[in-house]
Amino acid sequence: MKACPDRTAALTLLRKYNTEPFHLQHALTVEGVMRHFAGLYPGEDPELWGVVGLLHDLDYEKYPEQHCVKEQEILREAGADEVIIRATASHG
Repeated sequence: MKACPDRTAALTLLRKYNTEPFHLQHALTVEGVMRHFAGLYPGEDPELWGVVGLLHDLDYEKYPEQHCVKEQEILREAGADEVIIRATASHG
């Protein structure tokens, strides 16, 4: 996974750790919101922020007690750039 994995790679990782329809829909909703707002700011990358939105609760379904902590470990193991890791963990 590179600094900004493509959406397909992000969805694959998301589905590896999430199966509940609510969690998957929540990720898709946040992706859309993040893409929208990134598009309002010159210089921001909607693809990057969309991926952050998809992955921001990556660990919540399986590791709710370690939310935003376990996610960092998972993303590092997947080869994500620290930009993605910090952004996804910043809401917790």
